[in-house]
Amino acid sequence: MRYHEKQWNATMNNHDMFGVNLHHFMELEKDHNHMEIAEEFGISVGEVKMLKKKIVRS
Repeated sequence: MRYHEKQWNATMNNHDMFGVNLHHFMELEKDHNHMEIAEEFGISVGEVKMLKKKIVRS
C-alpha cells in the first residue's frame, strides 16, 4: 500500500509535535506552569497551549 506524503508524516511523526516528545510533555505539565514548560522545550507559550489542547482532544 502506498502512502501519500501527508499520511506518511502523520503516521511516522505522531509522537513528536513542535519537536517535543509528548510523553515527556505530559509528565512536565503536571508539575510545571506554561512558562516553565516553554523554557524546557524551547518553544513559545502559545505552542504549549496548543499542545495541551491537542492532548485533551485525543
